[in-house]
Amino acid sequence: MTALSTELATLDATAQADLVRRGEVGPAELVTAAIDRIESLNPSLNAVITPMYDAPPASDGPFTGVPFLLKDLVVEVAGVPFSEGSVFLRDNVSTQDSELVTRLRRAGLVLIGKTSTPEFGMVPTCEPALRGATRNPWDTTRSTSGSSGGSAAAVASGMVPMAHGNDLGGSLRFPASACGLFGLKPTRARNPLGPEYGDAIGGWAVEHALTRSVRDSAALLDATSGPAPGDPYPAPPRARPFLDEVGADPGRLRIARITRPPRLPGRPRRRGRAVHGPRPRARRSGPARPHS
Repeated sequence: MTALSTELATLDATAQADLVRRGEVGPAELVTAAIDRIESLNPSLNAVITPMYDAPPASDGPFTGVPFLLKDLVVEVAGVPFSEGSVFLRDNVSTQDSELVTRLRRAGLVLIGKTSTPEFGMVPTCEPALRGATRNPWDTTRSTSGSSGGSAAAVASGMVPMAHGNDLGGSLRFPASACGLFGLKPTRARNPLGPEYGDAIGGWAVEHALTRSVRDSAALLDATSGPAPGDPYPAPPRARPFLDEVGADPGRLRIARITRPPRLPGRPRRRGRAVHGPRPRARRSGPARPHS
């Protein structure tokens, strides 16, 4: 990889966009550097399954020129293969853009590929028969978790600073934990699902991203959130931009804990043990690199 590619790999999307605004790098340089990292790292990680290197130029927005990857589930790009991890759909090609794709591009992001997912995102791993296992860049013998495992591996390794994912029962949050990233599941209807869907499983399934920083997640949600025509219901209006919430004093917080599991009908009550004291936090510096 080039020196510029290696240097950019340590920056979040906000920092990369700031370099473009200051004229220190151009959008094409960000994209070229990201492609360089994908070509170098993907053979050992199997995170990116569909390159989209002929992506249109960046729009003017909060993330102008920043390279971005899409999880190959729910969200579609016209003319691009869309298999959702299934052998049954291996030859399927999308015929239209999802509304979220339109908003991502409007934010200035350059969509340069699609990432792996288990079949229809139904399990918390990323090992579809169609594509094979995605490897965790911190330790390639371990799982990325899932179902947004391909996006998690791509961001954790530094291929791109953030990547799309979705979450029903933990598909953003599980891989964020396994790969040392930030994964937020937004309120239902915060991001659009159309035009393919209005609602998915009573609002349980939502779209957002895996990021290297909290500020990236907040700024991206500011750029993509909001109702779309045909939505069956709206999300509650935000009080202020999500980015303004980063670092704001949340006031006094309370944390609940359960020391005994709930008693289920027909089951004897079992005593549980509470975990006392804070757990140690993992420390990290810079993007992970695959183990040789």
